[in-house]
This record gives sequence, structure tokens and C-alpha cells, in this order.
Amino acid sequence: MRREQTTWQVEVLGDRAVFTLRELCERSDVHAEFVVKLVNYGVIAPVEEGQLGDWRFDAVALTRLQKARRLQRDLKLNVPGLAVSLDLLEDVQSLRQEVNRLHQQLRQMTGDDG
Repeated sequence: MRREQTTWQVEVLGDRAVFTLRELCERSDVHAEFVVKLVNYGVIAPVEEGQLGDWRFDAVALTRLQKARRLQRDLKLNVPGLAVSLDLLEDVQSLRQEVNRLHQQLRQMTGDDG
């Protein structure tokens, strides 16, 4: 049996990375129309608003856009469905982090290392 190898390309962006609408579209392989829809539904938000050509987006918006694109491609979700799905995924991640934090506190209080 032959196993396929997956290669991941990772790009590390600084906290202050800012992208124009064009750069955001190029990095995510989407049309500007899709980005405008996501902004209108509150899925992503520009850090600098104004005219469409003046919009600037941060790394958080880029990450959310890429997740939205994958959800749309893989699950065929519409934009309102993307908005709800991304919010729920973030809630789940936040809850998992909180559970892990509470487990660590409990282990520290009981002196249990494992």
C-alpha cells in the first residue's frame, strides 16, 4: 500500500502584516467580490476602512478568509453559512483552550503531574 505524502507550505506573518484588497485576493485565490461579500456579512473586517480601494486587512482577516474559502469549497456553504460556521469554530477553539487552562489549574492544585 502506498501512502501519499502531504506537503504543507507555511508562511509566518508578523502581527502587523497588512494587506491591500488585491494582496488579500491573491494570497487566498479569491475574487474581490467574494471578499466584499464576506465584509458585508461580518466574516472579515478591514482594519482600515474607506473606499473599497483603501481597504487594508490584517493577518487575522487573511486566516479567516482562507478558512472561509476552504469551507465554501469543501462544504458548498453560502456566505451566511460561512459566517455562522466560522463563529462556531472559533467558539469551539476558545472553549477547548479554556478547558485546557482549567485542567492545568486543577493539576497544579492537586499536585497531579499526569
